[in-house]
Amino acid sequence: MSIVTVQLGQCGNQIGFEVFDALFSDSHCPQGLCSKRENEAYQASCKERFFSEEENGVPIARAVLVDMEPKVINQTLSKAAHSGRWKYGQHSCFCQKQGSGNNWAYGYSVHGPRHEDSIMNLIQKEVEKCDSLNGFFIIMSMAGGTGSGLGAFVTQNLQDQYSSPLKMNQIIWPYGTGEVIVQNYNSILTLSHLYRSSDALLVHENDAVHKICAKLMNIKQISFRDINQVLAHQLGSVFQPTYSGEGSFHYRRNPLGIDWQVRPPLSRLPTLGKMSLNKEFHFNTSIANLVILRGKDVHSAELGAFKDPALYTSWLEPVHAFSVWKTQRAFSKYEKSAALVSNSQFLVKPLDMIVGKAWNMFASKAYIHQYTKFGIEEEDFLDSFTLLEQVIASYCNLGF
Repeated sequence: MSIVTVQLGQCGNQIGFEVFDALFSDSHCPQGLCSKRENEAYQASCKERFFSEEENGVPIARAVLVDMEPKVINQTLSKAAHSGRWKYGQHSCFCQKQGSGNNWAYGYSVHGPRHEDSIMNLIQKEVEKCDSLNGFFIIMSMAGGTGSGLGAFVTQNLQDQYSSPLKMNQIIWPYGTGEVIVQNYNSILTLSHLYRSSDALLVHENDAVHKICAKLMNIKQISFRDINQVLAHQLGSVFQPTYSGEGSFHYRRNPLGIDWQVRPPLSRLPTLGKMSLNKEFHFNTSIANLVILRGKDVHSAELGAFKDPALYTSWLEPVHAFSVWKTQRAFSKYEKSAALVSNSQFLVKPLDMIVGKAWNMFASKAYIHQYTKFGIEEEDFLDSFTLLEQVIASYCNLGF
């Protein structure tokens, strides 16, 4: 069961490289807790999922690289090739210079449709190399300009052309202090479009990862590569296979095995609005939690606290909301590791903040012309606001 990764823009391509490098390093890391047979099965499962046939003995990443400038793609290709361990395919890249600045609307309404056939043909070629396609992993920025708009467009096309395989988007939540002046507009447009076309959004906050680098890793001068490597290790620890106990490793159809969408019974749908945001969350109410334990002592770990009904919404029993995967095959160089993937209220406040900031700008018509000139109308913004307010209200209602 193979995954085709689509790396979009500078953010997606730089993180994508680190992800593949982490996956390859992990699969070839000697492990004392596993037998030789188990380790070989682990390597074979990883290779089948993320790498295709070897070229001159070097595995080729199952990936398509898309950007509007050649610089980052060329750097990414060169770094992989010079590693001597794995590389990208010769014909897996699309780069067509765009000429209207860094603009979400241009990426979605102009650049995407103009180059749709070229991009989708590259993706199709990668799909055809898979004996069995499990899904797509799309890496992109949430608040960037043209790349984020193009990412939303490509994800929508993947949903139209490949409705059955899983579409999972890994998106980078922008720094709260701001990277670009219209990042809140870009964020609500990206999120609302992906909510309609993606099966799962895997979110990493730049601010949170930055704190990990500063406080846990004690890095004084934090670079984007430091941040990207933390992201890659988090993703790699989740996406690698789990041992079946029968001499082989396996993946589940959904790589994370949890229900990603909030679908409360109709009788429990909240009235739209922000009243529930005034309620202080005593804890982070969830609809699904997945814990992945790897390495030494995994079978003696105490996980009873995750089965506490108070952690979950009232209409879900913990037995249906909590999953755990365990394997003695450690991840990379770590003796033991734990990862938590949660679908919960964690992003309610950051999302409400972004929607609020975007609404304040929209109410004063600030920078709207940058979008309307490329076909994104005020009604499209209103649709995005409405959908995200519904998402916020649904997640707030989990605590009742």
